[in-house]
Amino acid sequence: MSTKQGTLIVVVGPTGSGKSALAVRLANHYAAPIISTDSRQFYRNMAIGTAQPTAEELSAATHYFIADRDVDDDLNCGRYEVEALTLLDRLFAEHRYVVAVGGSGLYIQALCEGMDSLPEADESLRAELKERLESDGLEILVEQLRTLDPRYADQVDVHNPSRVMRALEVCIATGRPYSEQRLGRRAERPFNIIKVGTDMPRDILYDRINRRVDMMVEQGLEQEARAMYPKRHLNALQTVGYRELFDHFDGRSSFTEAVELIKRNSRRYAKRQLTWFRRDDIIGWYSPDNFDAIVEFIDSKKV
Repeated sequence: MSTKQGTLIVVVGPTGSGKSALAVRLANHYAAPIISTDSRQFYRNMAIGTAQPTAEELSAATHYFIADRDVDDDLNCGRYEVEALTLLDRLFAEHRYVVAVGGSGLYIQALCEGMDSLPEADESLRAELKERLESDGLEILVEQLRTLDPRYADQVDVHNPSRVMRALEVCIATGRPYSEQRLGRRAERPFNIIKVGTDMPRDILYDRINRRVDMMVEQGLEQEARAMYPKRHLNALQTVGYRELFDHFDGRSSFTEAVELIKRNSRRYAKRQLTWFRRDDIIGWYSPDNFDAIVEFIDSKKV
């Protein structure tokens, strides 16, 4: 018999693929609370742009790590791992199951496997990279990353300066690809882990993404972004949906162009997410509507 605390059901998949709704159904089925692994949904006042669970979904199951901190409070992977594991220790004292849901690969890795021991940031190197970012632009840094670590360059959000610079720091400081150093030994967790991925044909996924962006606009995405504009330099706002509108506010594009860029960049982000998750061979992939098959898969994995 297993001596584990309980079972963590991890729902992963690309943006717009129905993860939140599936997580709520699973939470109700297994009498489980939900913790978010979506690094964009941790912050207040970003409900529309990050597609946080609806009021109906939030009331249908207990959620954690949803809009529980200010955007100034940057929750990196290391801190998330500590906070989430502390929370799970408490939740598993009361529940046999907990559902984790989100599309942020690094945060899911932090939760399930732990983060690798990477070198601390070199402040002088970080300052040099920031200067190059300001003078030459992000694309130059991305190209250098493609040269030093093409594998990670294909997975990372190449529009996120913090992640690109961190990978470059490690590559330059150690002389080894960042991706190689992120493949360390998995940390043993005191709970069982079952992973389910939301899967659907690419054309359907892209159509869902496009329609969701239109809905975000109708719900007031522009007004939400304008309210966050004074804090646009913060890491949490270096993300699809806000960057494009910030450029519009700065006069670099029309509103129509900004919306089309959000759709395009969201589709590209979904493609990168799928590339990331397809590497994990323990994920069971299902249509989010095929609930019975998903439950059957989860139950077959019970220890």
